[in-house]
Amino acid sequence: MTYKFHWSAVQRALPDMLYGALVTLEIAITSMVIGIFFAVLLALAGGSKHKSLRAIATTWIELARNTPALFQIYMFFFGLGSLGIHLGSMAALLAGIAFNNAGYLAETFRGGLRAIAPTQTRAARSLGMGPTQAFRLIVFPQLIRVTFYPITNQMVWAILLTSLGVVVGLDSDLNGVTQEYNVKTYRTFEFYVVAAIIYFLIAKFVTVSARLAAWRLFRY
Repeated sequence: MTYKFHWSAVQRALPDMLYGALVTLEIAITSMVIGIFFAVLLALAGGSKHKSLRAIATTWIELARNTPALFQIYMFFFGLGSLGIHLGSMAALLAGIAFNNAGYLAETFRGGLRAIAPTQTRAARSLGMGPTQAFRLIVFPQLIRVTFYPITNQMVWAILLTSLGVVVGLDSDLNGVTQEYNVKTYRTFEFYVVAAIIYFLIAKFVTVSARLAAWRLFRY
């Protein structure tokens, strides 16, 4: 084996890669917030008495869960572009990941809602709460507790999905920065080994933080 490792190039690029890691985490967190919002709506729509709402929820969930995430990002970037709606690279990536998150989390939330006894809502209504207030104060906190670990897994998945941004021209996240330096230096192995380590550390940070948060929030 004659390959010579040149880690000095990676050391010079490390500050930019770490900044790219922050951008990656920012995109993942934002996509999760948007995804959770729409996932709750989809879960409620899926159990609605209105056929149109159920059809919308079913279509969204089926598309998100049964088509590649890369295609979903392409549709927001190239598909909407062909219709005259032009999204930037980051916006298209964010929309694609949020769409994917919502589809997966909707099924998670649907199962979580079934795990919460209907008597919880009836008790809240008997105390004078409206439907929205009962859901916000009584049902939703329990739903988050029931689905906390699946949400954590989806967060890790969202972090890894951000690496697809390079296919729509995003160059500010970790994978984009890594690709830029790889093109300049041709030190593919060194840069991508370090990038993989950073992705791994981010994912482990999220999972460990989630476990600590769960221990703190759900001890009782």
